[in-house]
Amino acid sequence: MYPDFHHLIENLFGIDAPEWLGLFKTFGLFVALGFLAGAYVLVKDLKNKEIKGLMVPEFTTIEVGKPATANEILWASLIGFILGHKIGGFYGYWQEISPNPMGYVFSLQGNFIAGIIGALIMGYLKYAEKKKEQLPKPEQKRIAIYPHQRITEFVVIAMIAGLAGAKIFNAFETWDEFVKNPVENLLSSSGLTFYGGLITAAIAIGYYARKHNIPIKHLADSFAPALMLSYGIGRFGCHFAGDGDWGIFNSAYVTELSGMLRDAAPGEFIKALHTDTNYMGRLIMEFGSIDKIPHIYQPAPGWLPDWVFAMNYPNNVNNEGMPLLDCTGYYCSVLPIGVFPTALYEAFTCIILFFILWSLRGKMKQALHLSGIYLIMNGLERFLVEKIRVNYKYDWGFLQPTQAEIISFVLIIFGICLLVFVRDRKKAVG
Repeated sequence: MYPDFHHLIENLFGIDAPEWLGLFKTFGLFVALGFLAGAYVLVKDLKNKEIKGLMVPEFTTIEVGKPATANEILWASLIGFILGHKIGGFYGYWQEISPNPMGYVFSLQGNFIAGIIGALIMGYLKYAEKKKEQLPKPEQKRIAIYPHQRITEFVVIAMIAGLAGAKIFNAFETWDEFVKNPVENLLSSSGLTFYGGLITAAIAIGYYARKHNIPIKHLADSFAPALMLSYGIGRFGCHFAGDGDWGIFNSAYVTELSGMLRDAAPGEFIKALHTDTNYMGRLIMEFGSIDKIPHIYQPAPGWLPDWVFAMNYPNNVNNEGMPLLDCTGYYCSVLPIGVFPTALYEAFTCIILFFILWSLRGKMKQALHLSGIYLIMNGLERFLVEKIRVNYKYDWGFLQPTQAEIISFVLIIFGICLLVFVRDRKKAVG
């Protein structure tokens, strides 16, 4: 696996990569790519709806030609200080920061002198920018802002609200671990619950859209394919980083001491678990006993490669499993038994579902129907994959659902309701 750019370059190209590249995480790369791809298709669909007259611009009056105000310079300087403080802090300390850069970003650590320099540079640039645009007499100008021009705001709101919601919902799902160390849990780059991010981001974007008179029903239909694509790309990040978002054990495959995955005989599962007592102890603590550790014996059919059914995630970012031989530094663990690569299943499935949604968007005659189809597809995909994923289960007596199963079931019902009950006879989507 490729937890960071250092491992990515070394494994892909077989060269000695600079160790400071370990600051940049593979998961973060795919999250960024997911946001960019989602933003691209969102803008494309918003423009299409604007051409059809389903979305109209918001008019506002601005004043142009003014010199920079004290507040503008102050805010620019503050941003410059934060950037300089944090970027400067990497110098000389990247080895300590590399394992948890998110924790560093949200800490008070940094370089104060670099922060002051950054503040001076950004403050001056803001002053120079406004000076260049300054007119002898400021003018009032009325401009039209189309929904697609607010893509930066949409992405920032989705990112901030989504990450916050993903962390909060994950805390509920892993409550025992969270209460032991809440700060580290919240600042860690791993441990994100998609549905938590989806719910909080939807609420925040809905509020923003209503504030700017953007029709929420049409905006939701534009977001549907974008969300599916972003999620699919993001799941590639989970897979390649090995962030623990994998499935249950496939006991048909075990890991040799060299780290290679091989076919296992029936019953070899327990023996493989004893390879590393520390890892086995954590599993017993999580599931109660060895007998309760979930696993399925399922060899891959001859016409498919083994990795489709099992992967052991060497060098995974969570350091889960047993130690890898001849490995030094961070990320030196490998799972003793293969697991179903559920993140990979979701990545490919959601990208296929994106193309289906994208092809349907021009065929929907009612607003919110595409959103309904998205909710049903998303809910079904997640509900099914939960059957072979490792997640905390709620004990409801005769039912033991996971958080994702509960939410996905609700989304499916809500999506069906949108298709059955939403009827807007005045204007079709077109």
